Amino acid sequence: MEQAAGGEVGQALVEKPVSVSGAFEGSEDIAVARDLARSFLADVQAVHGLPVSRRAMGMVQLVVSELVTNARKYAPGPCLLTLEVHGGAVEVTVWDSNPTPPAILPPDPTRIGQHGLEIVMAVGQSFAVHREPVGKRITTAIALADDPGGDVTGRRVEPGRSPDRR
Repeated sequence: MEQAAGGEVGQALVEKPVSVSGAFEGSEDIAVARDLARSFLADVQAVHGLPVSRRAMGMVQLVVSELVTNARKYAPGPCLLTLEVHGGAVEVTVWDSNPTPPAILPPDPTRIGQHGLEIVMAVGQSFAVHREPVGKRITTAIALADDPGGDVTGRRVEPGRSPDRR
């Protein structure tokens, strides 16, 4: 049994969060943000021993690309990307300086462009927009591993119901 920092045997040690952050200012940094996500997830698997499916690797990079692109397109100044592992999922958070919540458009297959948030909400287990004292923070979570039964991970939508869009 390991000894806790306070010296008492049997007290559980608090695990350090597995996370990474990066600030991005130019549109060329979108590729750098994707690379950060890819290398972070590779480390999550290789160093920390957590399973990361190929689907999760691709979905996290897609979500990072969409959220960082929106931040760079609609907010002045830099944006901050944070990736943190929580309970079998990677939480992707992007902060930008614009306090205006994003326009979440209904699905429209005839619309050209502006499908980024639609995609993010479809592949994530959750979606939230939080206003900050300066700007806003958009957060979604992507499951690290696919269901052993072969089901695609993500939010479950009952037949006849639309996905929860918090």
